[in-house]
Amino acid sequence: MRNKRYEDASSALDDVLFDGMVIMAGGFGLCGIPEHLITAIARKGTRDLTFISNNCGVDDFGLGILLGKGQIKKMISSYVGENKLFEKLYLSGELALEFNPQGTLAERIRAGGAGIPAFFTRTGVGTIVAEGKEIRQFNGEDYVMETGLTADLAIVKAWKGDVEGNLIYRKTARNFNPMMATAAKVTVAEVEEIVPIGSLDPDHIHTPGIYVDRIVEGHNFEKRIERETTRPRPVAEAGVN
Repeated sequence: MRNKRYEDASSALDDVLFDGMVIMAGGFGLCGIPEHLITAIARKGTRDLTFISNNCGVDDFGLGILLGKGQIKKMISSYVGENKLFEKLYLSGELALEFNPQGTLAERIRAGGAGIPAFFTRTGVGTIVAEGKEIRQFNGEDYVMETGLTADLAIVKAWKGDVEGNLIYRKTARNFNPMMATAAKVTVAEVEEIVPIGSLDPDHIHTPGIYVDRIVEGHNFEKRIERETTRPRPVAEAGVN
């Protein structure tokens, strides 16, 4: 048995980070993001980073922290609408962007982890997404070729894990994290609880430990809501007569 546990996010990233590297970061909006690992990267000051992530957080949280410190030079993403700084940097030419339909981004990551260099999809045919890419016909329909994605490092967030790196994600936090864990040279997992070996039901494990190189237990997660939207309570429930 190999103990992959590290004491904190900073030590888990020691001897892994370098300027100009490509990093996959799990999460959807602010759900399921590796908060402490992102903060550790910010503190270490690693620069010229390319991030593969569904989005870039918000201005003062998630990957938005790294964006604000000038550490990110390129984003490979599918949604960037909640970050005003992202918009400003992109429009001024200070930030490069490789934009992807969301399903295409997920499949590019999955393909990279499975060792598939490229695949064809109908999504994006006839739009700017397909510009400069190979188009091929299958059964009379046009398909655009997309390449698989890999990275130097994947930082993922899970609910529970053991010291061998077996991971379980909770509800919608099981978004891009499982695919990213398979598609990088080094995968570091941040979990809410590290449990003893054998306590995880094998049928419930989403990411087998073979994909995870290091694991750290985080504390005091903020778990911010990107945009809180509620509806008025019914009169009876609100206690109004």
